[in-house]
Amino acid sequence: MGSLTGWEAIILGFVQGLTEFLPVSSSGHLVLFQRLFGLQEAALLFDVVLHLATLVAVLVVFYREFAGILRRPASHLTWLLVAGTIPTGIIGLAFRDFFDRLFASGQSLGVEFIITGLVLWLAESQRPRYNPKTMERISLLDAAFIGTMQGLAILPAISRSGLTIAGSLFRGLDRETAARFSFILSAPAILGAGLVELRDLPAAASTSLPWFPALLGAVAAGVSGYLAIRFMIRLLSRSNMRVFSFYVWALGLLVLFDQLVTHRFFPPLW
Repeated sequence: MGSLTGWEAIILGFVQGLTEFLPVSSSGHLVLFQRLFGLQEAALLFDVVLHLATLVAVLVVFYREFAGILRRPASHLTWLLVAGTIPTGIIGLAFRDFFDRLFASGQSLGVEFIITGLVLWLAESQRPRYNPKTMERISLLDAAFIGTMQGLAILPAISRSGLTIAGSLFRGLDRETAARFSFILSAPAILGAGLVELRDLPAAASTSLPWFPALLGAVAAGVSGYLAIRFMIRLLSRSNMRVFSFYVWALGLLVLFDQLVTHRFFPPLW
């Protein structure tokens, strides 16, 4: 890895914050940009810093909901988060080594972008339901299903927000509630993943990361994450996600072209 510069950190932070909540896969975009910048050393620790910055964005946007959980720990929303987080954690821990290998190689990136687009398209092809569910009517089974979708999104270019919003729509949530619950459910997942990665980092990693650029990246990730959350809630209440399907399909085809023809950035598909 070349030394992480301030501008590179800001760009990566902006990309992380934006794509964490837009249904286009933040981890997939980070793999793309890190390969373009030639970033390898300390990349994992920098990813942790950026992810924790996006967690701050979630807490700021939904501070009323999280404050309510602190006041009433046994509230309906608390149990929904528990039911949604358990399958995410089980999938993440059980298949972590497999996911890490896919992330490191980038071999499946193009295919996964295309899968993300298909899921978004199928979710938007659903016929609108009569009397869709609001937050108060989400069941524990709904939350567990959405949490399972979130667990599957640990794959590098499978969008977490895309799969959880799609899963929410499949379970009959109204569109704005689908976005809000997706982002609230991301908080324990982001925190848990960050703590696991920090625990496994070698001691030398903290000294090899340039902390001032990392701070710039964290600020960029927090600000862009906040804006992305606000944008998606408004978008889901007024429009649909199909435009993102076209975007990730195009991105996936470009990655596949590189894998099959040019072999410049990514390993061969097979």
